[in-house]
Amino acid sequence: MVWPEEEGTRGFGKSMNQSKVHSLRPMPLLGDATCGLLRKFFLVLCFALLSGAVRGQAQTSQNLSQVKKIFVGKFRDGQELTELRNRTIQQLRKNAKLEVVEDAKEADATLEGSGSIWIVGYVSTDPRVPANARQAVFRGYLSAEIIGRNNEPMWSYLVTPSKFRSGPITQDLADRLVAKLIEDRRENSVVVATTAPAARARTVETTLSAAGATFPAPLYLKWFETFHEHDANVHIKYGAVGSEAGLRLLAGNQVDFAASDIPLSDKQLSESKTKLLHFPTVLGAVVPIYNVKGAERTLRFTGEALAGIYLGKIKKWNDPILRDSNKNVQLPDADIVVVHRSDGSGTTFVWTDYLSKISAEWKTSVGADAVVKWPVGVGAEANEGVAAKVQQTPNSIGYVELVYALRRQLNFGAVRNAASDFVQADLTSLAASARNATSAMTSDFRVSITNASGKNAYPISTFTWWIVPAGFGESEKKAAFLELLQWVLTSGQKECSALGYAPLPRETATRELEFLKSLK
Repeated sequence: MVWPEEEGTRGFGKSMNQSKVHSLRPMPLLGDATCGLLRKFFLVLCFALLSGAVRGQAQTSQNLSQVKKIFVGKFRDGQELTELRNRTIQQLRKNAKLEVVEDAKEADATLEGSGSIWIVGYVSTDPRVPANARQAVFRGYLSAEIIGRNNEPMWSYLVTPSKFRSGPITQDLADRLVAKLIEDRRENSVVVATTAPAARARTVETTLSAAGATFPAPLYLKWFETFHEHDANVHIKYGAVGSEAGLRLLAGNQVDFAASDIPLSDKQLSESKTKLLHFPTVLGAVVPIYNVKGAERTLRFTGEALAGIYLGKIKKWNDPILRDSNKNVQLPDADIVVVHRSDGSGTTFVWTDYLSKISAEWKTSVGADAVVKWPVGVGAEANEGVAAKVQQTPNSIGYVELVYALRRQLNFGAVRNAASDFVQADLTSLAASARNATSAMTSDFRVSITNASGKNAYPISTFTWWIVPAGFGESEKKAAFLELLQWVLTSGQKECSALGYAPLPRETATRELEFLKSLK
């Protein structure tokens, strides 16, 4: 197994390859001197914890509504992101309850930012206008995170362009980000718990090993690094080898816990040699990505169209079924190149679970599973492999988790949901898909939310789980895991939105926290 490198993980960073998942490198946030001081302060605090100076005291998390002064760090290099930062500061200063300060030492919290803006093509309402004079069509995202004085995450969000925007994309992204921040600060709606778990004073170092899903790998790597700062004596190794492989490693006692986008069936649970527990960690979306020249506008897909493409029955991009949903797009008379996962994949399970609910033919002839017998197409390994294959192949279509589409600057489509609305994946539509999920969960938190009801629900959404042996083994590892999971269900939930994952519904996180008490 190949483990990830131990690198920084805040914000989007370099691309991941198929054999190794790299942690996401941090955005330059503060000056080097200030960062050095913060690191020294944190080391002193860790030493105090280990020596007993503050042993037994709870670590109090800052509340977003308590932030009065905020420092905005540099956004990633680039003229567009400089404009994004300036617009963000301008909009923040319009809010009388928040003061933007120039020195991080004076701030209650720091806003980090990263993102990307790119051109997907050029359009004009007049076909006589020469190509070099047409209007550019922009896509992009803005990822932001607020970090408190105690270096704990307080809030995060990822903004994609609004469906109907009138101004420049930089203005749209920054305005939407600040509006969401002000709304959440007022309502305090992102807080799951007001107190983060106190780091346990440990005399020995503990290593937890995990493996599985590539779907949430960018977030997990970020979480594990942040948690290591929270408890320096806990080291966590994660192998992003796919859900199926992760479950095999767990069954062979080669890892302490597995990460899977596939909840185990009743049969699998009954056949397991040990009792296994499911813990939902976050919500994510699988999106249809495509590389079609001339498709500057976001393509719309019905579930029937996606099933038809992957069944090999819709072979051309200008097929009438596709044209019917995309009347204002000049779709080419070109063969569709279908790309799918070649490895055992939770992302594939989510994709095929959705298609099985939409298409009776798909359900009977292919079905839903981590590995299926594909009627057509070429395979690629892991989410990153599919994203790379589509990026390199004209007239192709594939499916990946949302963050991989953004990192590769790939177009991803809107999908018609159960309410017959075409919805594109974002944090709002992800949250809408899980609105009624908690009540539908089994006692061990298993549930499918593909094709969920609701006007704003994105239909190819899913929870992803940690699957853990109930006994867990030695006491030190069990204590470290329970501390990690409690942190994930509280402070960790405030980090996930920056990477395009939606936090758990509050009711779900609360139920899990209550269940954890019975395991201690």
